[in-house]
Amino acid sequence: MSDLFTSIMSGTISHTDKETDVASLDWNQHPTFAGVALKHLITGAETEGRFSAHLVRLDAGAEIGDHIHQDSWELHEITGGSGHCLLNGKIIPYTKGMVGVIPEKAPHTVQAGSSGLTILAKFIPALL
Repeated sequence: MSDLFTSIMSGTISHTDKETDVASLDWNQHPTFAGVALKHLITGAETEGRFSAHLVRLDAGAEIGDHIHQDSWELHEITGGSGHCLLNGKIIPYTKGMVGVIPEKAPHTVQAGSSGLTILAKFIPALL
């Protein structure tokens, strides 16, 4: 895990009316892709559907297979590990500190390298 990922995991999400310890939020196994888990930091229910933010953890060699987000742009901030994103047929290396922008309706796949991959993923409008 990277310093940023560790910091987020031990941090707090502050809203105008509440605070949430990130560590208290559950990891949710991806319903389709094995070895992929998500921690929902900010959901669409909290932002009237405007945006959402999620920690994404891929085990070594795990893959989020080819998919699109019909109505949302996606921002990937790579917080640790390595891998790549296949976006519209182009391979984009994912390493710590890299930021990837994925337009709505753009087919993409994310694959973790041998040390796994951690991503802070943001969706506009919200994924959930």
